[in-house]
Amino acid sequence: MSTDIQHTDLSDLHADLATAVRGRVRFDAATRAMYSADASNYRRVPIGLVTPLDTDDVEAAVSVCSTHGVPVLPRGAGTSIAGQAVNTAVVLDFTKHLNGVLEIDPEARTARVQPGLVLDALRDAARPHGLTFGPDPSTHNRCTLGGMIGNNACGSHSVAWGKTVDNVHTLDVLTYRGERLQLGPGQPATGRVPSALRGLAARIDAGVRASFPDLTRRVSGYNLDQLLPENGFDLARALVGTEGTCATVLGATVRLVESPPARALAVLGFPDAYLAADHVTVVRELGPLTIEGMDAGLIAALRASNPAETASRALPAGGGWLYVETGGATRAEAEAAAQAVVTAMKPYGATSVVVSDPAAMKALWRIREDGAGIVTRSPDGGEAWPGWEDAAVPPERFGAYLREFDALLSRHRRRGAYYGHFGDGCLHIRIDFELASSSGIADFRSFMEDAADLAVAHGGSLSGEHGDGVARAELLPRMYPPEIIAAFEEFKGIWDPDDGMNPGRVVRPAKLDEDLRVFVGMPTLRDEPVLAFAHDRGSFTRATRRCLGVGKCVTDHGGVMCPSYRATGEEMHSTRGRARLLFEMAAGDVITDGWQSPEVAEALDLCLSCKGCKRDCPVGVDMAAYKTEFLAQRYRHKVRPASHYSMGALPRWLRLVGRLPAAAVRALNAAARGPLGAAAKRAGGIAPERGIPGIAPRRYTSPKFRKATFRSAEGRKVAFLNRGAPRGRLLLWPDTFTNHFDPAVAADAVAVLEGLGYTVELPPRDVCCGLTWTSTGQVGAARRVLRRSLRTIEPWLVTGVPVVGLEPSCTAALRADGPELLPDEPLAALLATGVRTFAEVLAQHADELRGGVVAPGQRALVQVHCHQHAELGTDDDRAVMAALGVDAEVLDSGCCGLAGNFGFEKGHYDVSMACAERVLLPAVRAADPDVAVLADGFSCRTQLRQAGTREPVHLAQLAARALGLTPTP
Repeated sequence: MSTDIQHTDLSDLHADLATAVRGRVRFDAATRAMYSADASNYRRVPIGLVTPLDTDDVEAAVSVCSTHGVPVLPRGAGTSIAGQAVNTAVVLDFTKHLNGVLEIDPEARTARVQPGLVLDALRDAARPHGLTFGPDPSTHNRCTLGGMIGNNACGSHSVAWGKTVDNVHTLDVLTYRGERLQLGPGQPATGRVPSALRGLAARIDAGVRASFPDLTRRVSGYNLDQLLPENGFDLARALVGTEGTCATVLGATVRLVESPPARALAVLGFPDAYLAADHVTVVRELGPLTIEGMDAGLIAALRASNPAETASRALPAGGGWLYVETGGATRAEAEAAAQAVVTAMKPYGATSVVVSDPAAMKALWRIREDGAGIVTRSPDGGEAWPGWEDAAVPPERFGAYLREFDALLSRHRRRGAYYGHFGDGCLHIRIDFELASSSGIADFRSFMEDAADLAVAHGGSLSGEHGDGVARAELLPRMYPPEIIAAFEEFKGIWDPDDGMNPGRVVRPAKLDEDLRVFVGMPTLRDEPVLAFAHDRGSFTRATRRCLGVGKCVTDHGGVMCPSYRATGEEMHSTRGRARLLFEMAAGDVITDGWQSPEVAEALDLCLSCKGCKRDCPVGVDMAAYKTEFLAQRYRHKVRPASHYSMGALPRWLRLVGRLPAAAVRALNAAARGPLGAAAKRAGGIAPERGIPGIAPRRYTSPKFRKATFRSAEGRKVAFLNRGAPRGRLLLWPDTFTNHFDPAVAADAVAVLEGLGYTVELPPRDVCCGLTWTSTGQVGAARRVLRRSLRTIEPWLVTGVPVVGLEPSCTAALRADGPELLPDEPLAALLATGVRTFAEVLAQHADELRGGVVAPGQRALVQVHCHQHAELGTDDDRAVMAALGVDAEVLDSGCCGLAGNFGFEKGHYDVSMACAERVLLPAVRAADPDVAVLADGFSCRTQLRQAGTREPVHLAQLAARALGLTPTP
């Protein structure tokens, strides 16, 4: 096998793989860059990627690699935290095709699965039978069964249902030399590999019994204990947790367990996490499904990163918490079990709350599941890393271990917020290691060695869930005696004599302080960003390190992130894939063209700038901002794409149109529907499939429009809702889209606000947030536009008059993008804190709204604008709809797919419509005719209109209708 594969001519290998394999074979720079990291600290650029269509493809690919003497790395979702999913090898990605449930046997309580199957898909298939797969890592909606088998994954329910090894029945595997083996009970244990393993087992049995700690969470090292007679010489279970270093898993039969139909959650509060850990053994005796723990540091990090979040407010008083989940045949039974936990813990002074509402439980669980991401960044851009995040000790020693671990952190002058599977004595933490300098890396090594010794002193395992990989394999001699380390090497050698399977992991390991991606990725390009990147200490390259690879973006349901990935299924179009390409661009190793990189340009081309990742990504990756930065740098002093001049400068063109007489605007709209419109689209880089939205003959800020729609209070169908003194002044922000395309929305909004007693005022001239320029990377123009607008409304800002926005994208831009564009402009900061959504104003008057409703009972489907989801939230919108008597169903539909200029740009139409067809358009088509479709965003309304569905409405229109305040059209 070549010892210097990176510098070997791989063209023959590429050609032979492409000939032998029917699936895709990719050796391009972009693919290699995207697969160079997992969720760990480590980076290794792979040789190439194979996406096999079936097991025949896998056998063919492994045969070619074996012939060429190059390593193989089977890989699932790439969420490994110890570095076992990156290597200089040919990566086999099973997620695209080998991802099915082959059979569910409810009587035997087993399932036959393929290695690329996502865990949640298995759980969905088992649910109708009242069954589930017990292990459930926090990555359950993207991690694969093959990856779980490779890592011996556990999850929050391990106190009830054990690790993956406890739930594997049989395995179908392929060795590097091409041997196909069926392993497990009832399978013939004959041939070279089983015979050699029998000999090994006979020689090491006493050593294994003496040196393997008695832990439910021992994941470090190989499962040599499964070779012992008392464990039935179970070769399938022995192979679990081998991290792809011994054989490739082609399929598995796994055990299923009964899933209680109802669940409840008892949350216990303690003064600190130590005391929470001290009491886990008491809780374990009650037989719960989970015992998870959190430290106050995690909650502080959550609230700092997302001040608007509300789920943590439901936690009982304390500085450390236990989540104790219980189950039952009914909700009442589950609640009773949870109350029994609370009763048992009262003598120990625990505060408590019991939750059984599924939505409330889901919100609380999200805190715990997003923990890995939440604690990796402080609000000022401080970074924290995995490495020592996974040790496990006997539960009865967990409290003592935590106290000594915190003392160790203090001695090394390190900090970290932790959480974990307290019921199994397993700790997860992110630590503020300094990995960008040689001295910092030396400190990292010293800490890791001391931490390993501490865990072993408490009878623990270096890994309690995530495996050894690169992070901990070098430390295994501190946990096991030399004869066991030698046995690990022999075990690996029996399966893989050529060392072709994921070499340098578990045995003969790479050094734990080598290939650290932060150090490797120190930037080579000039780091003078045009945006402020205030949350990353002013550094674009620091921002590219924000993605840790936890992979929450590579799922096809829930939330907004990432629309184009959901449409294409390509890693390049995930938030993670784009972030890795940007990181590699900054590093300048694999992606070598800097801002002119065609690979990065291709990946970002299908980024919708929806900002969903900013909210949904646990570490707050803001790909919309990164795209803006990339476009600004790429086209600095260069000719831009036509769409940047047409749609990027849209407010400028509409301002010119707004000066035309109404008749001329109508004629322009008519022309846009004919040959002239087609020519304009070609010239402007607009998709030919798109219609050009009709411009209103009169914009809202036109005195003629307001005169035509005005009604005095006496002429309205109901009197003022506010019967007291006038409430004060509001400044309406007449954004470009509302003003020029949907002025009736502004008219309805003003009618409602005046009905509440406000005096609504308008700026003396046009204002703009600069969003269209920002999204196309024309940052200089965006700054000029925004600064001019700030000067226009300065008298209102300095006197504290609230500014009301109607278009979510513009309101979000004023709140979040303004300070990024103009970080030293006090007026931008004033506007960011002074701008309100229409719903935020109305929510303060919910009782008055209820009393003024004259048309209750409206049903509505609600499409939340992506920027509202990311920056503004929807709590106030929901409260207002409830007050108005609107029966609202808020769709979990993600992005509508239009996303400002994205869906209009040439080449984007198919992806744009695929986003809409995923949930939104089918839901609208299926809705009854009397159901309103509420879409506050102009992009969302335009997508719905052009898809031929019913006419959508804005919340202002719905409110005016419910209150009888609709102005004359």
